[in-house]
Amino acid sequence: MNDTGDERIDVVPLGTTRAPGTVEAVAGGRLLVRTPGLVEVHDLEDFLTGATTGATAALRTEEHERAVPTPDGGFVVAGVASVRALGPDGGPRWELPHAPSHGTARAHSTPAVSPDGRLVSVVVPTLEPDKEKAALVYDLEPDRNYTWDDLLLLDAATGKVLGRRQIRSLASATVQSWRPDGGVLVVSCWTAWQSWSTWWAEPRADDLRILGGTWMRALAGFLPGSRILTQRYAEHLFPDDDRDELAAYDLGTGEQVALLDLSELAVDPENDEFSSAEVLNGRHVLVPGRVHPAGGAPQTRHWLLDADTLRPLGRLDYPAPVGEDVTVLGDGTWLTHDGERLHRWSLGRTDSRGIASR
Repeated sequence: MNDTGDERIDVVPLGTTRAPGTVEAVAGGRLLVRTPGLVEVHDLEDFLTGATTGATAALRTEEHERAVPTPDGGFVVAGVASVRALGPDGGPRWELPHAPSHGTARAHSTPAVSPDGRLVSVVVPTLEPDKEKAALVYDLEPDRNYTWDDLLLLDAATGKVLGRRQIRSLASATVQSWRPDGGVLVVSCWTAWQSWSTWWAEPRADDLRILGGTWMRALAGFLPGSRILTQRYAEHLFPDDDRDELAAYDLGTGEQVALLDLSELAVDPENDEFSSAEVLNGRHVLVPGRVHPAGGAPQTRHWLLDADTLRPLGRLDYPAPVGEDVTVLGDGTWLTHDGERLHRWSLGRTDSRGIASR
């Protein structure tokens, strides 16, 4: 049995509340709550302490749409064939049509709003009239052939396209995020039979510059300094090169600066699953996983890693049931989900290695 990172680390319970659906921390001390057909924005602290008097902003959505809030109380919504923005009163600000999504009748890309609310990024499909030049051909749908996707940089106030860069993806799913200072945008795209591809770009006044990228890894979060955390999944594309990994990259040089093969944490490397990784704070990364002890029922475990080296520090010792879903709140605390219950946690007193001491 693998006992790497098996040292127990104490956590401190900070409270429990109830919430249907999924939750996500967004800039400005806000919490995004998603339930079928509805997106709500709440004050984070009020919601978690039960003091909330209701949502500060809300939007009804269709199943095919992907919506995110803006800092001023509005929303940006991606649909099957357009991106649109709404103001705090629900009125339209602008709409940008694009080619219809390929493969399924829903938006593939959730937009990302820059921290200052001035810019919006989105990945859109692009039609290619010349079938010989197309990267994706639908034989049963005339004139529905596609070239590689476009990454767009939009003015959040007007919808004007400020930058456009073709990226080598035919994305069925995307993950996008802005560095907290707004200086870098990172986008990850999943393309069928080609895995994840990730790019980092620098927004400019009237353009978007691609700085670098990597393949088979998806964005997991931003690390201190000019680094990002990425995750690779065992997708069964290449049997001789099929593994779960975390890797850190320097955005300036493009170099990989840290690597962890997650099989080091696995009890049964052939069956154990690591679905996400979260940057907890400047010193730590939190990794949830589902492991299969021999002769026992599957278990959910959470590990703490050193943010600089990705070295396992130990396993979090919770006093209550937790699942694999983790929501990091940006202040060193995090949420775990147990049905509709949300538990908030922090690390206990830490020693010189940055792990909680008993």
